Amino acid sequence: MAQSVKALFDLSERKAVVVGGGSGLGQAGALALAEFGAHVVVGDFNMAAAEETVRQITAAGGTGQACELDVTSTDAVTAAAAEHSDAEVLVITPGYNARKRLLNTTDEDFDKVIDVNLKGTYRLMRAFGATMAGRGKGSIITFASFRALVVEPGQGIYAAAKAGVVQLTKTMATELGTAGVRVNALLPGAFETPLTRQIKDDPQWWSAYEQKSPLKRWGQPHELAGAIVFLACDASSFVTGSSMLVDGGWMANDGRFEPKV
Repeated sequence: MAQSVKALFDLSERKAVVVGGGSGLGQAGALALAEFGAHVVVGDFNMAAAEETVRQITAAGGTGQACELDVTSTDAVTAAAAEHSDAEVLVITPGYNARKRLLNTTDEDFDKVIDVNLKGTYRLMRAFGATMAGRGKGSIITFASFRALVVEPGQGIYAAAKAGVVQLTKTMATELGTAGVRVNALLPGAFETPLTRQIKDDPQWWSAYEQKSPLKRWGQPHELAGAIVFLACDASSFVTGSSMLVDGGWMANDGRFEPKV
């Protein structure tokens, strides 16, 4: 008898660790995973923000717990992986961007962007990947960006870091596949989050992003939640090493002109 497709989305009895779950896309993912039955550990550098996400989870009837976590600390990441060694899902959302043209950047800019986006992802994948491989199952969801594929002036270091996340994701997928661990990257497009506040504060910049997308608008965090749930659950059991765009069609459209044909 074929397995129920609906049942494939059930995350009951599973623990999901959502890093960066205190706000933005991470918070949306944490709420969605809890709605599908997962016990969600909300990890965030901002403990108050993590606790607020847990409050929303429990208010909706789910279960969760907050965890203060700094992705730039190897010791903190290692300790979190040990404490939550039974986690079957890991979602890695933290991001940091220094929007400057390369000639105006500093070594400090480079180091921080790489440490949070690329090395932070590496630390988490390494630590949780080991525990998942030891248990023979797991799903790791990294957050890259459409900027891993296409850039604009001022996004160079961030784009390089996110391109690195894509390659780390593919590598770990190939290395842990036989251990029962799937690893996939989400590539969000233009979403309205705290990370894009700088763009929102510039009406011309904000509007240009709206007009580039075929949908002619920015994405909202909840519109990424379904992709997170899909990659976390058994509905995606044959999906690994993928880079999934959730970009409102940005990469499908060159955005120059709409001819009257």
